[in-house]
Amino acid sequence: MALRALIVCETSGVARRAFAARGHDVWSTDIEPAEDGSNRHIVCDLRDGILLDGWDLICVIHPPCTRLCRSGRRWMSGPGKWTPPKKLPKGRTIEDLRAEFELGVELFLTCWKAPVRCKAIENPVMNDLARDRMPADLPAPHLVQPHQFGATAYKETGWFLDNLPQLRPTNPLPEPERGSDEWKRWNKIHRMPPGPDRARLRSRSFPEMMDAAAEQWGRHALRLAA
Repeated sequence: MALRALIVCETSGVARRAFAARGHDVWSTDIEPAEDGSNRHIVCDLRDGILLDGWDLICVIHPPCTRLCRSGRRWMSGPGKWTPPKKLPKGRTIEDLRAEFELGVELFLTCWKAPVRCKAIENPVMNDLARDRMPADLPAPHLVQPHQFGATAYKETGWFLDNLPQLRPTNPLPEPERGSDEWKRWNKIHRMPPGPDRARLRSRSFPEMMDAAAEQWGRHALRLAA
């Protein structure tokens, strides 16, 4: 038996290939084409109805979250809520940032409310402004690190889970000494210099984590579908 699984907001194909390797009927979708040229990638806006196509599981990999996370809060509001921020990013207006905030909220809620039994949405811990727009019963994100699955890297990843278990570490690595050369290499994502591809490269999934997700979440979703 195979799942019908949809990997949302992914162009790299990392998660799609992990589920496909386990025999599932898996597709990916994004507003951009797939990097690997796969014919199992659908270019579309997730709000156009693709989430209604009878999936057993959706895994939302990189929804826009810059304005929803705690680190982006300072650009959205000053003290209190929705007061003028002390500073704005260079070349941006508050109208730009609030439009991005509204888009992030809409896309997250579209995925969370989709009529799919099993859902995993990648998103960091939300700031208070975003949390105010979420359902009262939204669980806290399950936080994991790539090095818990065998990748030599730091990048805290949050998963909002619906009818899926928390990921169990599969190959936890001993962490390097703080400040050492190896520790700096593990922080390469956070230390990545500015550039046109920085956002895309920083958001790439780790194959090791996606292998664990495909194995653990796929097995769980299959049991529910049986």
